[in-house]
Amino acid sequence: MILKVEGLNKNLGKKQVLKDISFTLEMGEILAIIGPSGAGKTTILRCINSLEKCDSGTIRIDGSYLCKDYNNKSVYAGSEEMRFIRKKIGLVFQNYNLFPHMSVIENIIEAPINVFGASKNKARDRALELLNTMGLEDKIDSYPFELSGGQKQRVAIARACALNPKIMCLDEPTSALDPELREGISNIIENLVENNMSILIITHDMAFAKRIADKIIFMEDGQIVQEGRKEQFFNSFENNRIRKFMAL
Repeated sequence: MILKVEGLNKNLGKKQVLKDISFTLEMGEILAIIGPSGAGKTTILRCINSLEKCDSGTIRIDGSYLCKDYNNKSVYAGSEEMRFIRKKIGLVFQNYNLFPHMSVIENIIEAPINVFGASKNKARDRALELLNTMGLEDKIDSYPFELSGGQKQRVAIARACALNPKIMCLDEPTSALDPELREGISNIIENLVENNMSILIITHDMAFAKRIADKIIFMEDGQIVQEGRKEQFFNSFENNRIRKFMAL
């Protein structure tokens, strides 16, 4: 497995936002985490990307421990090991987080050059390849304000892919897209899986989850309520709360 989360707990002030969260992600698998706002979905994503630190629990990524539980407290990897682990994870934020003062190509090559030390020519060649794959070869010199929501989403995915991660994390990737653009993002994600990437998606979009995911987790109030393979999940709701949510 490429990702294993065990017994994850996280408090924000006096509120426990994650309660004993455990799941796995296999190589080449697409996992969708769904549930109402405030369920803790994005907090899981932030913990996996070490943007937040969990209070207890273990996160293992491609065999390396991002953090390991010791006496009910998460002990994190050192800075060098953390840097090594973080190279394996790509993250696409819900609001894209593109640099507004940089062109499309500059947004994509910035991290490979300045964080991982790639040559400018190598980083640019990879960026051009990704933009061609995303159908954005004519937007190389455009700036974010000149792009549509769907184009920004694809640039954000290309930027994350430029670092060649093993896991791609996407936070609400279809929230601002129309049905046709959702299908385009689905096709891009399926193409990433064909290239041996594993995908973790946070989404409210039930049609998208049903279309794209191999496995579904439903969360509420910081807990996993139900999980299963897609066919099992959508054909058999064991919980009335899930039935109500799915009917919305």
